[in-house]
Parts: sequence; structure tokens; C-alpha cells
Amino acid sequence: MKIAIGNDHAGTDYKNAIVSYLESEGHTVSNFGTNTNDSVDYPDFVHPVAQAVSDGDVDMGIIICGSGNGASMTANKHQKVRSALCWTKEISALAREHNNANILSIPARFTSQPQAIDMVKTFIETPFEGGRHQRRVDKIACA
Repeated sequence: MKIAIGNDHAGTDYKNAIVSYLESEGHTVSNFGTNTNDSVDYPDFVHPVAQAVSDGDVDMGIIICGSGNGASMTANKHQKVRSALCWTKEISALAREHNNANILSIPARFTSQPQAIDMVKTFIETPFEGGRHQRRVDKIACA
């Protein structure tokens, strides 16, 4: 699977751990995040992830910032993107099953790295249920 990842300064260590995990599982990762802990503006690193998902260049995206909120709001401005802010693997599963989320937003300041990796694993392994959920997903986009 092709996965894009992006992060701000709050998520650098998380990104590195997640990339190691994904690559060990055989996934191809496009890194759009910062590689330092120096303060940066999260949209600069989230927009490329969301664009790659929107364009179909990757299968899914992962974005990481302090709260996960700013990153998710930014990603959701892109067409064909359904970014879900998750803080447990159960929410990550529901985001995929019911909302067909294609970007996982992780709040680095409110989850541990093991929790984040569990969420990533769950997110990429959980299929969309379709059915009644498809009708709802079809109503999300405004354009």
C-alpha cells in the first residue's frame, strides 16, 4: 500500500516510529513531514499529504500535529479527502468502517507512540463497510 505521511514539529518522533512500522510491513511511504522538532506551520506539511490522497497518488494518508485538529481541518479542505481525528484504535476502526476515512489525523500530545501505531495498524487494515454508510459518505462533499 502507498501511504503519505506529514507532520509538524509535535509529530516528528511519532512520524519516525510510524514510518519504521509501515516500512517493516512492506508499505511504501511518502514523507511530506518535517524532520526536526523546530517550530513549523502544519499546513505546509499537511497540504501535500491531502493533495496526494485527493489525486489518487497514494492509497491513504497519515497526518500528525499536537492536537490533530489543525491538521485534520487543513486536510479536509481538499476534495475527495475524509480526514478523521482519532485518539483510540476503536475510533480509528469506526472512521474507516462507517466514514471511509482516507486520512488518519493523530494528536501527538494526547496519545502515546504505541497507541498511534495501533491506530495506524487498525486504520490501514479496516475495510469500509459500505451499505447504509455509503449513502452518508456520498453526502459529505459540498461540490
